[in-house]
Amino acid sequence: MKLYGLTGGIGMGKSTADKILRNRGIPVVDTDVIARQIVEPGQPALPAVQAAFGDGIIGADGRLRREELGRRIFADPAARRQLEAILHPPIRAAWRQQVEIWRAEGRPRAVVVIPLLFETNAQEHFDAIICVACSAATQRRRLLARGWDADQIEQRIAAQWPIERKMDLAHYVVWTEAAIEVDAAQLARIIF
Repeated sequence: MKLYGLTGGIGMGKSTADKILRNRGIPVVDTDVIARQIVEPGQPALPAVQAAFGDGIIGADGRLRREELGRRIFADPAARRQLEAILHPPIRAAWRQQVEIWRAEGRPRAVVVIPLLFETNAQEHFDAIICVACSAATQRRRLLARGWDADQIEQRIAAQWPIERKMDLAHYVVWTEAAIEVDAAQLARIIF
């Protein structure tokens, strides 16, 4: 099985690439989805996060108050590293387990979407790395459309490596400035 890691900056098109690939029948696992799942009520990561960051990050419904946690960790690099130390090991275990299932099924190719692929030294697990990227202006426009203010955008961008560094380290770059059909054509040339 050929295993691709897909990465890129926030707001640069990872989710769009994920949808394109799934629609083409490629097995994809997104570590952002895993990250949300492992902090659901009843999951072991939630009490660990609560112990590290206090009861104020848990809502009355017993669910993680993601916006509050995000506000804290993106304003404080030490807090972000603390959260990453809690979440990254179970996230990695989950995606690696999924990859082994695909291998056992005899899948010819698969993709793991990891926003912090290089930052977490996951590159050694992949046959090739794809980086989705766009201009800084397009990235900011996309993030503003999510309802984030300028400070939130800058904090989140600062929490990741510069996109130029990720592009340099990747085997392939998909430039996401054009229509989705162009993204799909670029991905098809790489994976098929």
